[in-house]
Amino acid sequence: MGALRIAVAVVTMGNRPAEVDALLESVAKQDLAPTRIVIVGNGCPLPDFGERLALPGEVTLLELDENLGCPGGRNQALARLREFGDVDVVVELDDDGLLVDADVLRRVRDLFAADPKLGIVGFRIADEHGETQQRHVPRVGASDPMRGGYVTGFLGGGHGFRTAMLDEIGDWPAEFFFAHEETDLAWRAADAGWRILYAPELLLQHPKTSPARHAIYYRVNARNRVWLVRRRLPLLLIPVHLAIWTLLTLVRTRSRAGLRAWFGGFVEGLREPAGERRPMRWRTVWRLSRLGRPPVI
Repeated sequence: MGALRIAVAVVTMGNRPAEVDALLESVAKQDLAPTRIVIVGNGCPLPDFGERLALPGEVTLLELDENLGCPGGRNQALARLREFGDVDVVVELDDDGLLVDADVLRRVRDLFAADPKLGIVGFRIADEHGETQQRHVPRVGASDPMRGGYVTGFLGGGHGFRTAMLDEIGDWPAEFFFAHEETDLAWRAADAGWRILYAPELLLQHPKTSPARHAIYYRVNARNRVWLVRRRLPLLLIPVHLAIWTLLTLVRTRSRAGLRAWFGGFVEGLREPAGERRPMRWRTVWRLSRLGRPPVI
């Protein structure tokens, strides 16, 4: 088998033109040029980046008529890449992120080349001051963001997928629109025997943000969590997971309006169809627990 071929996919809402330009410039400066770059306008028109920037590889612009959410937009990029059929690894980047180092894509390629069962590589997310928020570290507790290794999840803002893994387990859960789509995909990958690596040397600079800035956060966060466990957990663990998560939400949430929206989303998650039920095996539960995050937390 020859050298792995890498593609870069970026989904944008059209409201961060300067940030997208900066991200693509950082991609263009990589010492390993991607085979392809796909830029998706998620319900927004796109300028001709190929003319504005000296981008490497083949550049594909894809404009969607409506906003399909982050997972839906990424699925469109993956579908287009499959049409070409010449990519082994896809690196997906938030449109307001930035690759500070010039060797990120080469490091990603080398990590996948060294481990044939590696399905996902998660980047370290840090702001312009080098600070990594604790919620961006894929471990329970106050973990050191510079400690890498195999984990149970990954960060949606910057990561790499092996396309063979996606062909086996499927793409993003588009119906989630926003929140918990990474966990759904990670659990499917782990259940199929693929490894997930957190590689802190792969840095994506990203502004410090809170997910609660989105108006739909509390409702969709609750709905999707219920959908997630209905789809992926053994029956015995569903009430355990939801009980722990409800208690944590009541302790952490200070906004009454947020709690009302959260409970509305929780009920919606119970009433609405959750999608295909494909629960993980008990040996996967044990494997996730040994990695430090049992799927009830």
